[in-house]
This record gives sequence, structure tokens and C-alpha cells, in this order.
Amino acid sequence: MNGVNLGVIIAAGGRGRRMGGGSKQLRRLAGRPVLAHTVAVFDPLPAVAEIVVAVDPADMDRCQHEVLIPGNFQKVKALVPGGPHRAASVQHALAALTDAVDTVAVHDGARPLFEGSLLEPALALLDAGEADGVVFGIPVTDTIKEVDADGVVTATPARDRLRAAQTPQVFRRALLEQVYRAAPGALAAATDDAALVEAAGGRVRVVPGSPENIKLTTPVDMDLAAAIIARRRRASGDRRPGKEAS
Repeated sequence: MNGVNLGVIIAAGGRGRRMGGGSKQLRRLAGRPVLAHTVAVFDPLPAVAEIVVAVDPADMDRCQHEVLIPGNFQKVKALVPGGPHRAASVQHALAALTDAVDTVAVHDGARPLFEGSLLEPALALLDAGEADGVVFGIPVTDTIKEVDADGVVTATPARDRLRAAQTPQVFRRALLEQVYRAAPGALAAATDDAALVEAAGGRVRVVPGSPENIKLTTPVDMDLAAAIIARRRRASGDRRPGKEAS
């Protein structure tokens, strides 16, 4: 993929209110901070040229000393302060990428279980010019109801056309920078980067994600993530005490 020079933005500025407060990305998971697991997914990938991490300004020092220094990550080029909402954090991180980066993957810091091998098909679609952005998604298994302000059902979308969107989401850098020039209100309201690209008329493709690529939101998610890591360790034959899984 000669046309891809990939930079990864890890947005890790969220506060874990449903976790009981504090930074959920700095909570311990299988022996090290959640964010360390997340960075460790991307740092060894040959396709990744550089990584920028955005965290809550109050967590900058902790992130440096609890995640980046112990992890000895080779591709983290910058640690930047996040903004008042997710889009502002991504903006700060975009500005910190070097000029060499032409393709950007934006990933949630609270998704530490992404499998790096899934990235190649997304990059291939962008490299071939078949999409302006690529999103990982999984089929929706629950029946979804659309309701009005009073809770009255107004529609039941067909499940076969629904996908639960995950991160990373991958875009050409020039387009991503363009959509991030939208009005501040639109940026603050955006729940993911693909929505901004879609609103600008961009063509976004969905490729298969993984049910294990969960976003850590509640204590139950932490328990599930620990179980997935333990299973991956067993599957790899790694039973050494204290060995970290990424």
C-alpha cells in the first residue's frame, strides 16, 4: 500500500463517570493501564508510522509516567491535552501529526482489545480510492426501536442494514482536517468522526469489526475485557505469571 502513511490518534480524554470517576483509560486492566494496552495494539504494526495520544490535561503527567515511559513505545510522537469534548481532542491530535502522515486512524483509548490485523482491509480500501473513510462495524443483534420524545415507537429499522460502529475509523488526512473545520456546535455534537465525513458528503464504507473490540464504559466491561485478555493468553500458550497481553 504505497499510498498510505498512517498516523494513529488515540482519543483518551474521557472521564469514567460510569466507572465511578477518574480516567478510565488509566485504570488497571490485567496488570497495566487500559491505555497501555490500547497503544500496544498499534505500536508494533508495520503500517503505523506514528501515534499521537490525547488525554485529559489533568492526566498528562500520569499518562507519561504510568503508560508511555514504562511501555517504551517507539511510535508515540506526541502526548497532547484533550479538549472539552472528543472532537476538540481529535483536533489537537491532528495538529500534532507530522506532515508526512497522509492517512489517519482515530481510535478510542477505552477500546484496548482491537486486533491490529483487521486494519489492513480498511487501508486497502482507502489506498484503492474506494472510500473517503472506513469504519469497523458489527451486525446489530437486538431489535432497534426509533422513538419520539414521549417514548412512542416511530420506526423499527431492519436489522440486516444496521451496524454498530467501532473504532478505529480511518480517513485520508486532508478530508479529516477539512471536516474538522465545521462549526463548533457540529463538532461538539458529533459522536464519531465518520458522522462528520458523512455530513460533508463523503463516502464511508463499513468493514467487519470484532465483537471483542468493546468500549470500556462500566465495571462489567472491565471484567469482560480481563476475561478476553486471559483467554487470548491461554490461546497463545503464554501462561507466564505477570506477562502482559496487548
